[in-house]
Amino acid sequence: MKPAMLKRKIEDTLIAWKNKPGHKPLVIMGIRQCGKTFIAQHFAKANYRNVVYMNFIKEPDRINAFTGSKNVDNILLNLSAQIQGVEFIPGETCIILDEIQDCPEARTSLKFFMEDGRFDVIATGSLLGVQGYGDELKKLHRKLIQKQNPGINSVPVGSEDIIEMYPLDFEEFLWANGINADVIDALRMFYTEETPVPAGIHVAMKQYLNLYVAIGGLPSPVNAFLATNNMNSVSEEYKAILKEYRDDMVKYAPDKDKPHIRECFNSIPKQLAKENKKFQYSKVKPGGRGETYLGSLQWLEDAGIICRCYNTDITGLPMEGNAKDNVFKVYTADIGLLIEMLGPGTRADILQGNLGGFKGAIYENLMADTLHKKQQNLYYYLKDSGLELDFLVRMKGECVPIEVKAKSAQAKSAQTVLNHPEKYQVKNIIKFGDYNVGRNGKLLTLPNYMQFLLDLEPEQIILKQIDIDEVNAMAKEILNR
Repeated sequence: MKPAMLKRKIEDTLIAWKNKPGHKPLVIMGIRQCGKTFIAQHFAKANYRNVVYMNFIKEPDRINAFTGSKNVDNILLNLSAQIQGVEFIPGETCIILDEIQDCPEARTSLKFFMEDGRFDVIATGSLLGVQGYGDELKKLHRKLIQKQNPGINSVPVGSEDIIEMYPLDFEEFLWANGINADVIDALRMFYTEETPVPAGIHVAMKQYLNLYVAIGGLPSPVNAFLATNNMNSVSEEYKAILKEYRDDMVKYAPDKDKPHIRECFNSIPKQLAKENKKFQYSKVKPGGRGETYLGSLQWLEDAGIICRCYNTDITGLPMEGNAKDNVFKVYTADIGLLIEMLGPGTRADILQGNLGGFKGAIYENLMADTLHKKQQNLYYYLKDSGLELDFLVRMKGECVPIEVKAKSAQAKSAQTVLNHPEKYQVKNIIKFGDYNVGRNGKLLTLPNYMQFLLDLEPEQIILKQIDIDEVNAMAKEILNR
């Protein structure tokens, strides 16, 4: 099945990169199967006269063109010998280095391409955040190369622009389903003005959100649904994706962590099923301890498969400064992964509203998914007294708690915090749930489908320019007295 052309927000970022004078080679990082290859090829074909594409997993011989080469002309000569009819036209060629994690020598070469300046280079990689490359034999081989040619296996710091790509967020999912800009703009107006959404739009958006939760944001399941309107085809795509992920866990992970990474990953539904959703190593395996699983959990996070939400017991800024490194929750980086892990029938339960007690965990993971795709670090508030707020975000210079409720439930912790502003220093709380837009004092309630509208852009700081001449004149006057 040929993938559809899904509109992606990252296209604007790619255009801005190309139009920036003197731009560096670009590295697109992201979880496997989020659409990096497709978007790189689509963008290059639309914006360059000539595109040279190589995939280091499917075409391992291409690695030889980069091994030991520190000169762009030598690399191009090697590639010309390997690829029949290839052309390298200065100023008009985009070179795509796909799955670059399998050829760190190619990533090192980005420095040489930057210094050369004749060609635009886009590299993509699914596991660039993971410590080390490939299996132990490959790493040993590359250590020998590095010893013979110092620097050949190094990451080219300062010689590349790096962006991260994510699966589709809910807004992109709406675009894929034919929802036009007028609907999005209307939702944004209702959100900004804090006015209820008309019933027709409200019901439709709730249905689309249920679809998004059931399907997730990975492009191949989304395309499968658009082509067939069948959840079985969605499940088949996820089975293949999860197999790839689990194969990666064996292929790329350090040997000492390989037995434990799958155990950590497979335990996520059990962790979220608990009332206290704090990640517990004993839930991975009876008697499990942190020293056994720390590396495995870190590998999953570096690979982009999970995201951690850290506990803080202070509702203030900066949240990172108050976070506890050893107390956290774990969510899947895309909601579709969690739904697939919950087993057959879960998608039908979501669409029919029959999730029971696990519904709260799903909508928490949806919020984590939303914040993660907005490039936010995740934090939650929990005190020993049991007072808990699902998420904390920075909005307009304030720490704003976010509560996520599957149903129209009372947020007791939120009310406690709002009733004691002198203690918690919280001015506003946002509560998402199965209801329309409304406000009750400092508590703003929003429907779950409005999560994507949260404005979490850093506030702009404009400093008044200091009059240097005036300062110099004052100093001179003081000294001359």
